[in-house]
Amino acid sequence: MWFAIWCKFTFAFWWFCGCGETMKLAKNVIAGIERHAEECYPKECCGVVIVEKGKRRYIPCKNIAPTGKDFWIDPVDLIAAEERGKVVMIVHSHCNISPRPTEADLIFCERSGVEWLIINWPTKITYQFKPSGFELGLYGREFNHGIVDCYAFVRDYYHRELGIELSDYHREDNWWLNGENHYLNLYEEAGFYQIDLEDLQKHDMIYMTVASQVPNHAAIYLGDGVIGHHQVNRLSSRDVYGGWFQKITTHIMRHKEV
Repeated sequence: MWFAIWCKFTFAFWWFCGCGETMKLAKNVIAGIERHAEECYPKECCGVVIVEKGKRRYIPCKNIAPTGKDFWIDPVDLIAAEERGKVVMIVHSHCNISPRPTEADLIFCERSGVEWLIINWPTKITYQFKPSGFELGLYGREFNHGIVDCYAFVRDYYHRELGIELSDYHREDNWWLNGENHYLNLYEEAGFYQIDLEDLQKHDMIYMTVASQVPNHAAIYLGDGVIGHHQVNRLSSRDVYGGWFQKITTHIMRHKEV
């Protein structure tokens, strides 16, 4: 009961603060979303709203995320939906928590270019939002592997500080334990070359091994003995580059445009 009251209050607050005019969905579309959320509970559901023959329709999709706390729309289902009509909204559920978007939700909404709807189950409270130019700060980020992780920190740093664009490579969680070696296999393609530790300077990328046989963590040297990075299950931060961090360092990389 109290959760429902809190959600209604915060929903009204978000709307008052200007989430913007959002798409009005017909009752049958909302009902389809609710049915899907109930069927998938306690895991997150996901799907899309398309325009088919002049009407909006909700198309349930398979969630292929390895855990029930996130969602990845099955590409096969997404392609099938796109063949039926234009995708105008991305939908997913939050189970037992507020429908307020997470940092990852806001990031992917921007990338998708379409409106999003999140439904809380079992309260049925929904929240809609659109791309608005959201940009995640470099420090204080919550970790979400493959979306907001150490490589995402590196990409965003180079983009914002140096105007250098790095590709957003797909990466499964624990790839370093499954025979993959992304950092060493892809650095040349990304425009980096290796240098000696003695030549370390501001903007260089530092590879480290964290409980791994291959480099699986990257940091940026900020100068004055400080690094910026994002460790698993921690907020992104600035830290002194010494002690343990130097001990687990394997490579120093410099971008050809620096």
